[in-house]
Amino acid sequence: MSSLAAILNNPIEYLKGVGPQRGDLLRKEIGVFTFRDLLHYFPFRYVDKTKVEKVVQLHYQMDFVQLRGRIVRKEVIGDKRAKRLVATFRDETGEIPLVWFQGWQWMEKSLQLHTPYLVFGRLSMFNGYLQLSHPEMDLVSTEAGGGKQFLEPVYSTTEKLKARGLTGKAIGKLTSNLLEQLLPGEVPENIPASILQQYRLLPRHVAFFKIHKPMNEEEAKMAQRRLKFEELFIVQMRICRLKIRRHQLSHGYRFDNVGEYFNGFYNEHLPFPLTGAQKRVIKEIRQDTVTGRQMNRLLQGDVGSGKTMVALLSMLLAVDNGFQACLMAPTEILSQQHYKGLCELLAQMPLKVALLTGSIKGKARKAILEQVAGGEIQILIGTHALLENEVVFKNLGLAIVDEQHRFGVAQRALLWQKNNIPPHILVMTATPIPRTLAMTIYGDLDVSVIDEMPPGRKPITTVHRTEFQRPQVMDFIREEIKKGRQAYIVYPLIEDSEKLDYENLMKGYEEVKAFFPEPRYYISMVHGRQKADQRNTNMQRFVTGDTQIMVATTVIEVGVNVPNASVMVIESTERFGLSQLHQLRGRVGRGADQSFCILMTGNKVGQDSKQRIEVMVQTNNGFLISEKDMELRGPGDMEGTRQSGVLDFKLADIVQDKPILEAARACAEKILSDDPDLQLPDNQPLRNYLALLQGKSQWSKIS
Repeated sequence: MSSLAAILNNPIEYLKGVGPQRGDLLRKEIGVFTFRDLLHYFPFRYVDKTKVEKVVQLHYQMDFVQLRGRIVRKEVIGDKRAKRLVATFRDETGEIPLVWFQGWQWMEKSLQLHTPYLVFGRLSMFNGYLQLSHPEMDLVSTEAGGGKQFLEPVYSTTEKLKARGLTGKAIGKLTSNLLEQLLPGEVPENIPASILQQYRLLPRHVAFFKIHKPMNEEEAKMAQRRLKFEELFIVQMRICRLKIRRHQLSHGYRFDNVGEYFNGFYNEHLPFPLTGAQKRVIKEIRQDTVTGRQMNRLLQGDVGSGKTMVALLSMLLAVDNGFQACLMAPTEILSQQHYKGLCELLAQMPLKVALLTGSIKGKARKAILEQVAGGEIQILIGTHALLENEVVFKNLGLAIVDEQHRFGVAQRALLWQKNNIPPHILVMTATPIPRTLAMTIYGDLDVSVIDEMPPGRKPITTVHRTEFQRPQVMDFIREEIKKGRQAYIVYPLIEDSEKLDYENLMKGYEEVKAFFPEPRYYISMVHGRQKADQRNTNMQRFVTGDTQIMVATTVIEVGVNVPNASVMVIESTERFGLSQLHQLRGRVGRGADQSFCILMTGNKVGQDSKQRIEVMVQTNNGFLISEKDMELRGPGDMEGTRQSGVLDFKLADIVQDKPILEAARACAEKILSDDPDLQLPDNQPLRNYLALLQGKSQWSKIS
């Protein structure tokens, strides 16, 4: 371990070929601070230098090519402001121009006529003819000599690095300098030998050498597989250990009783039979709350799957055991809807439920705070106002967070401080999370999934319509309004352009008014520029049925529940991701009537947009949609669920490398099940490596 510290921890400027100025650039441009960082700066592709094409074989569909031949002439053309060097390259089958727009003076001096070269570069078209711009040039004599690697690694670089001579090739040379210094013991193993053998993984030091200097494609793949496994395995070890530690150390209140509140509501006031999925989740919550450990559970379920009913029954369980419960939602209108809905459900029950939001002030607020502190209020619903220091519970036993990705970790952590022993925590999200993402981001939580819709729900009919069909779409909305229904028309947010958002929305609003003139029709408009009071008023008018149409930006994605709304029109559908389209569609289909989602686009749609639209038209299953969303655009930020560092992989891709992730997870769970403290000799390398990582990143245990 001492040699590891002595070599891989060295600042990058101490490496041969770097120095202080280049070292400063490497730190700023690509985050390479130490020898270790450079070792982990992997090639993004490889070039097979054994493959040489003939000029006559080249065609426009080819990408990078390598040729062997000679330069037969070179000339500088263009005026003073736009000169370029054009060299004619010839092999035995034909000629192709090589072009340099930058650095042409140096290239003109260095290029040798009638001398054998290997030329490598990307093909492009100019005036209908093929050419190579800024190709790599190697004299054939320098390529001679057996034993050289067949695959050449290609490293990404930046313009500032190139200006200091740190091209991708130069970075490769620095990496070679580093590899020459490293002995096997200086790259210690971090995966137990039994796992290396089971999955036929390369030793760690071999993998690093072969990913940077592979002799062939097979070696590169083996090295990548080993290092991808390592990335995913180490992450899984850390989050599994965190979960075990939480279970061991996290004390919680015991909910021993299933009493009159839970049983009375379940037996006498339940408005509809629970689905099998809801029953399963309630059983999981019940099991959590009798262990004496704090529950920290994520509940994910599609829009309309019945998460709120699970939340209510969980809160009744807390009340049965003498505790208070709270439900925190991200917006005032959503809090009000939760409050109204729970009051209706609990109307026949002897329970005190209250609402606390930022708009409740003065005597009303003071009375609520006093009753919460005195224990008279058993269930408190509210916004982030619940987190304020003045909100003091007598005995908070359960805290539920709705639409959890809309609250920061630090905000949610404040709920833990609302009692001497932290309350049980249930966080809910309507964004279905693919299993692979859940394993990576939420691996330290207990995850429950409601994957079944309540009986009697009619699937939303989704169709795609183009601008040509707008009059028919408006006629359809008119027919639905005649039946007493309501409609949403949603416009996209244009990133970083609030002015364009507003102009786009106002143009759409005027267009809708032309189709639906007052006083026969009334329209609500909701957007981000409105003051909160005005926005809430306009939303409320739609909720109460005073307006038949709501024209809005995506501020209504979360927080409006209007069972009477049967039509969702999404304008410029091509600008939305799949998850967001699914969330918006979930605003309708909440009543007994058939609902419709109309995806509007221009008359021409790109291939990616077509794929998204096809998925939306074909299925209402949020989990299938989220899997497809990950395939199309990668894990990304997944609606804000990303935790710092969790997805910051150098090589692994949790979509493409799902089998590796699942194997890594299984290995981590098996090791920690057999040897929680990693005391066995086979686990010693892993124990040492995880100890090195301690303190490098803070992994919160807040859900």
